[in-house]
Amino acid sequence: MDGRSPIELRALRYLAKREYSRRELAQKLSAGRDAREPAELAAVLDQLEQQGYLSEARMAEQVARTRRSRFGSQRIVHELKSKGVADGLIHTVLPSLKETELETALQVWRKKFDHPPATREERAKQIRFMMNRGFSMETIQQVLTQASEENP
Repeated sequence: MDGRSPIELRALRYLAKREYSRRELAQKLSAGRDAREPAELAAVLDQLEQQGYLSEARMAEQVARTRRSRFGSQRIVHELKSKGVADGLIHTVLPSLKETELETALQVWRKKFDHPPATREERAKQIRFMMNRGFSMETIQQVLTQASEENP
């Protein structure tokens, strides 16, 4: 046996499957029966960060990369905040999301809708859909303008 505690072994099993933020992993581990006290949990998390197994920067990049093709930057930022990622890390990921946001919005719009809105109701429906995907109103307006120019 390598001398690892049961809580550390559970943490490594979780981290082998996907990246976690410190807060997410702490919540998962504290729900288990192996977590005896918060100080022990904090020590294990500190050790995993020092060893490079737990990295919020890596997790933020992974979330941004995997969600980029389906969601806008607002939704990705909201998800990162809900996972407990620091604002500084979010601001490092944000520029790369903003660069491709219009292209992503066009792809998402084309996949869902095949024509520009003909009525107010249809326009409102398309705007709501795009806003729920996390795109800004400015980006949505650009998408709808570009779509109406392509398909008169």
